[in-house]
Amino acid sequence: LVKEIKRGRLMLESDAPYLLPRSLRPKPKNGRNEPAYLTEVLREVALHRGEAEDDLAAHTTACARAFYGLPSIPR
Repeated sequence: LVKEIKRGRLMLESDAPYLLPRSLRPKPKNGRNEPAYLTEVLREVALHRGEAEDDLAAHTTACARAFYGLPSIPR
């Protein structure tokens, strides 16, 4: 179903401490999810949407910035 979510409506988050990404290898011994694993979530979502990871990262970041009113960070 993730591929059915329209552009401009998708954000990724990491606040489920006991819900590790299924594809994460090796699994951490403490079994806790943390923000560092968000790249694994991004990789899986991009795969199922048929999108490039960089494009999906830009898209989801833009959605979060717009939703929360966050400023852009100059590169």
